[in-house]
Amino acid sequence: MNLKLSSQEYLDQAAALSKEDAERLFARMRGKLARKVESEKIPSLEAVALQLQIEDEELQEWRQRWAEIEQREAARTKKGG
Repeated sequence: MNLKLSSQEYLDQAAALSKEDAERLFARMRGKLARKVESEKIPSLEAVALQLQIEDEELQEWRQRWAEIEQREAARTKKGG
Protein backbone atom coordinates (compact mmCIF):
# COMPACT_ATOMS: atom_id res chain seq x y z
CA MET A 1 0.00 0.00 0.00
CA ASN A 2 1.35 3.37 -1.02
CA LEU A 3 0.81 5.95 1.73
CA LYS A 4 1.73 8.93 -0.40
CA LEU A 5 -1.10 11.23 -1.37
CA SER A 6 -1.12 11.61 -5.12
CA SER A 7 -3.21 14.74 -5.52
CA GLN A 8 -4.81 17.73 -3.89
CA GLU A 9 -8.13 16.41 -5.20
CA TYR A 10 -8.36 13.85 -2.39
CA LEU A 11 -7.58 16.45 0.28
CA ASP A 12 -10.35 18.64 -1.14
CA GLN A 13 -12.78 15.70 -1.13
CA ALA A 14 -11.82 14.81 2.44
CA ALA A 15 -12.31 18.39 3.61
CA ALA A 16 -15.80 18.45 2.07
CA LEU A 17 -16.99 15.31 3.87
CA SER A 18 -19.44 15.46 6.73
CA LYS A 19 -18.20 14.35 10.14
CA GLU A 20 -20.26 11.16 9.82
CA ASP A 21 -18.77 10.29 6.41
CA ALA A 22 -15.25 10.96 7.68
CA GLU A 23 -15.91 8.69 10.67
CA ARG A 24 -17.04 5.92 8.32
CA LEU A 25 -13.79 6.24 6.38
CA PHE A 26 -11.80 6.09 9.61
CA ALA A 27 -13.68 2.91 10.55
CA ARG A 28 -12.58 1.26 7.27
CA MET A 29 -8.88 2.09 7.71
CA ARG A 30 -6.58 -0.88 8.04
CA GLY A 31 -2.98 -1.68 8.72
CA LYS A 32 -0.25 0.86 8.28
CA LEU A 33 -2.57 3.82 7.73
CA ALA A 34 -4.58 3.14 10.89
CA ARG A 35 -1.39 2.82 12.96
CA LYS A 36 -0.06 6.12 11.60
CA VAL A 37 -3.30 7.88 12.53
CA GLU A 38 -3.34 6.34 16.00
CA SER A 39 0.25 7.40 16.66
CA GLU A 40 -0.59 10.87 15.29
CA LYS A 41 2.14 10.76 12.66
CA ILE A 42 -0.27 12.09 10.03
CA PRO A 43 -3.13 14.59 10.37
CA SER A 44 -6.65 13.18 10.31
CA LEU A 45 -7.60 15.14 7.17
CA GLU A 46 -4.67 13.61 5.31
CA ALA A 47 -5.60 10.17 6.63
CA VAL A 48 -9.16 10.53 5.33
CA ALA A 49 -7.80 11.72 1.98
CA LEU A 50 -5.49 8.70 1.82
CA GLN A 51 -8.37 6.36 2.63
CA LEU A 52 -10.43 7.94 -0.17
CA GLN A 53 -7.52 7.42 -2.55
CA ILE A 54 -7.04 3.80 -1.46
CA GLU A 55 -10.73 3.03 -1.93
CA ASP A 56 -10.75 4.65 -5.39
CA GLU A 57 -7.73 2.56 -6.41
CA GLU A 58 -9.32 -0.63 -5.07
CA LEU A 59 -12.55 0.15 -6.91
CA GLN A 60 -10.67 0.63 -10.18
CA GLU A 61 -8.88 -2.69 -9.69
CA TRP A 62 -12.18 -4.42 -8.92
CA ARG A 63 -13.82 -2.96 -12.02
CA GLN A 64 -10.93 -4.15 -14.16
CA ARG A 65 -11.13 -7.69 -12.73
CA TRP A 66 -14.92 -7.72 -13.18
CA ALA A 67 -14.59 -6.65 -16.84
CA GLU A 68 -12.12 -9.51 -17.39
CA ILE A 69 -14.56 -11.99 -15.83
CA GLU A 70 -17.39 -10.70 -18.04
CA GLN A 71 -15.19 -11.04 -21.14
CA ARG A 72 -14.32 -14.64 -20.26
CA GLU A 73 -17.99 -15.47 -19.65
CA ALA A 74 -19.00 -13.86 -22.95
CA ALA A 75 -16.34 -15.88 -24.77
CA ARG A 76 -17.59 -19.10 -23.14
CA THR A 77 -21.16 -18.27 -24.11
CA LYS A 78 -20.13 -17.75 -27.76
CA LYS A 79 -18.27 -21.06 -27.83
CA GLY A 80 -21.12 -22.97 -26.24
CA GLY A 81 -23.97 -21.40 -28.12
